[in-house]
Amino acid sequence: MDPEATAAFYRAHGYAIVRQFLTAEEVAQLAALADAVEAEAIALGRPFRHGNLFYDTRAGPRPVLIMAQWPVWHHQGLERFRTHPGYAALLAPLLGSDVKQIIHQIHWKPHGPGADFAWHQDSRSRRPRAAFRNLATSYVQTGLAIDPHDEASGGLRVIPASHALGDLQLAEDQRVLGRALDDSDLIALGLAPAAQVQLELAPGDLALWSPFTLHASGENRKRHARRFLINGYVRASDCDRGEWAFRKGEPVSLPATPSLTHWDDLERCPHPHFPEQG
Repeated sequence: MDPEATAAFYRAHGYAIVRQFLTAEEVAQLAALADAVEAEAIALGRPFRHGNLFYDTRAGPRPVLIMAQWPVWHHQGLERFRTHPGYAALLAPLLGSDVKQIIHQIHWKPHGPGADFAWHQDSRSRRPRAAFRNLATSYVQTGLAIDPHDEASGGLRVIPASHALGDLQLAEDQRVLGRALDDSDLIALGLAPAAQVQLELAPGDLALWSPFTLHASGENRKRHARRFLINGYVRASDCDRGEWAFRKGEPVSLPATPSLTHWDDLERCPHPHFPEQG
């Protein structure tokens, strides 16, 4: 891994790929932790929240877990996969050595339609806007492949250099998760569908992308629920929210109680509950 070369490619194209960011042994450990997270969520059978931890489980005869936010709060083995020294080295040329974390989540993309992510920019989710400064250069999203990540498994697609377009003011009331991938969304923005790049990631490979990079993912036609660990990092001096990840390049463990990240009702409702119950 060459952090400086990765940073240069990222700045130019709005995304980058690091091959073999994790070893095969580390991937196996991460996969086992993801299985434990999924088992806990499925046993609960419906959406569940405890502080910043949130399980987005689709209820039914066979509950399906779509996403787990901040699962590290119940599965502490994930700590090493949010403050892995490889992240500190990789982020240093882009964000410096004092880094907070806003996003820590695992996505499961089950086989079949209904779990697409339509074309979008992550900047739409960095709210409130006042809490984030210099977003284009202070925030980096990362995605780590736990399973093979390609077109057939509904892997990530990007529009190279779209980060240079800035905030495209996409409709914030338009659903992203579960809306089918549609090239007409690109055409409406004046972009050529042929410009999209399908990311091919082996287990342990890491992708980085800007909060302004247009990206999406399609249907998973494979039989495994393609898992993706997403960690979103921000320069500490440019953000009023988040958990510390690195200070002076050194890992920082989670505090005793969760900090405000992106769930605004944390202080009002910190106890374990099913969201429909409040």
